Amino acid sequence: MSAEATTDERAGILLVDDMEDNLIALEAVLGSLNEPLVRARSGEEAMKALLRRRFALVLLDVRMPGMDGFETAANIKRLDQTKDVPIIFLTGADDDSGYAFRGYATGAADYLTKPFDPWVLRAKVTVFLDLHRKNRQLERLHGELSHRLAELEHQFTGENPPDLNRLHAQIRELRRLVPHGHPL
Repeated sequence: MSAEATTDERAGILLVDDMEDNLIALEAVLGSLNEPLVRARSGEEAMKALLRRRFALVLLDVRMPGMDGFETAANIKRLDQTKDVPIIFLTGADDDSGYAFRGYATGAADYLTKPFDPWVLRAKVTVFLDLHRKNRQLERLHGELSHRLAELEHQFTGENPPDLNRLHAQIRELRRLVPHGHPL
């Protein structure tokens, strides 16, 4: 994790599996990423956790008693608050080959079979964490730009004519927020 990452960017990873051994294995593989790891032992627990806090990613077991992984993913994608959280499905190698198709159709970003290669899982999770951090940076930049543009608009709608030197300074400040060559 970069030094510039704030606590707010550390949204965490939700680990959803009904088997304790699987949760322990996931924690062992992902612990070195230095991100909060939150456990859920069922689809219902996962939904509660997702409604309580923001997550960068959900690692979701397909086969669980009660609400299975597919139902849980459908519920995640149905809610505005959680619909954009990426999901990586995890399933046993002996599971139905149609599970992968069903997982992607339900909205999964990726699909891995157990036992998984720890390096591959860590690499995939790192990509999603980086995407999450970049999205958060874009959200903050968008908010800052909106605020600054509203200030500029206010200057033009006031009774006094705008101060051109002040306007130039504000434009220079806006240009610093958006480095040349970086699209919004």
